[in-house]
Amino acid sequence: MLTKRQNLIETIKGGNPDRFVKQYEFMNIIMEAPMGAMVGPGQTIVNDWGITFSWPEGQLGGFPVHDDEHIVLKDIENWRDVVKAPSVKFPEERWAAAIEHANSVDRNEEYVTCFMAPGLFEMTHHLMSMEEAMMALYEEPEAMHELIDYLVEYELAYAKELIDHLHPDCIFHHDDWGSQRSSFLSPEMFAEFFLPAYKKVYGFLKDNGVEIIVHHNDSYSANLVPSMIEMGIDIWQGVMSTNDTPELIKKYGEKITFMGDIDSGVIDFPGWTKEIIMEKTKEACERCGKLYFIPSASHGLNFGCFPGVYEATDEAIDEMTKQMF
Repeated sequence: MLTKRQNLIETIKGGNPDRFVKQYEFMNIIMEAPMGAMVGPGQTIVNDWGITFSWPEGQLGGFPVHDDEHIVLKDIENWRDVVKAPSVKFPEERWAAAIEHANSVDRNEEYVTCFMAPGLFEMTHHLMSMEEAMMALYEEPEAMHELIDYLVEYELAYAKELIDHLHPDCIFHHDDWGSQRSSFLSPEMFAEFFLPAYKKVYGFLKDNGVEIIVHHNDSYSANLVPSMIEMGIDIWQGVMSTNDTPELIKKYGEKITFMGDIDSGVIDFPGWTKEIIMEKTKEACERCGKLYFIPSASHGLNFGCFPGVYEATDEAIDEMTKQMF
């Protein structure tokens, strides 16, 4: 029997896996690594960038508050006066738990994985609001390029700290690039503003010991896959069924692997059942096949929004392994 790590490599290289990769099983995510403040259920916080986040009770996640009182960047032309990156230098004791966790991982079995979020596109609209960020790309492209370059330098500095302290061989990076039906940017605009930026970040990671880049983006982004490949993404996690995953595998599978095709909104809700999860998992596995595909809920971490959903999805994947391998 192949290890989790070996089975992943066989899957993404088009080899001979002996089972489906089961969601996040190959990533041992070191969530103890120090990072900026993140909002939790029922909280309102101000993070290290000055962005106010609110997560109302009963909702599935938090989002920035963008009324006139709380928005950080009101005029892109003045971004240098307003946007101040927080320090990535943390006291060594803040790293202790993360280092202990990383050192405990059997790297023959799993990848030591560091988590990076939010991504470059998300940071622009967290600072300015979605509407203002999108308009600024058209109206003030030079300033937006400068702001994105500044965010890249922050990501590179934080990545260096992760590498120096934890020596990860996998990175799990978040940045949502679309709705369920379309990308937020055209492929041409995405390639102009975000492809060069991500080539710097992912290139730096690959040059410093990171073997696998997993990028979370639970949206429609089929039209951005060529850019994903060029920037160095190995696994697109969160791919929704609206992308026509089987067609993407057929067209791009030898260059990138697709993790998802089980839409969380369809299986991860208060009235979920094992029967629903089995049905959707079976559909995904049968239409996507054994290679260049990892069956997974589209949710962006290794747990469900409602208790039992993630575990039931693992069980359904095990059943599909019995049927298809």
